[in-house]
Amino acid sequence: MQYVSQRIHIHIPRYNWIGFYLTDKKDFSMLLLGPHTGSFTPEAKIIVGEGLCGLAAATGRVMVTDNVAGDSRCVRVSDLVKSQISVPLMAHGQAAGVLHVESYFQSTFKPAQERDFLVGCANIVQNCLAGTATRVLVNA
Repeated sequence: MQYVSQRIHIHIPRYNWIGFYLTDKKDFSMLLLGPHTGSFTPEAKIIVGEGLCGLAAATGRVMVTDNVAGDSRCVRVSDLVKSQISVPLMAHGQAAGVLHVESYFQSTFKPAQERDFLVGCANIVQNCLAGTATRVLVNA
């Protein structure tokens, strides 16, 4: 996951923060910060169901916002962030985590090719998690 985060960050400069939140194996209602890279310090914990990451984990659906300032679903960590996408990582029918990407530009994830690329990256990680889900979940 660290490798995926770093490679995306290096090759797509408009993606200013890329990282993973992983389900806390002691408290399935929490997501804990996992491997990440980017230009600011993210939230260490997110409640499942809150913010774009929490909603992606709770619903199993990709969550996108083109304008963070105008979207009440977003947890704002940096005023520089203008758009976000959260892609759930499912393993054995349950949320194992979320791939989350933030950009300093509005509507970064509006084009289908942007969303499709990140869903493809998440699918690769998800396939790895499905085989090792009990070992990959974060210990709190």
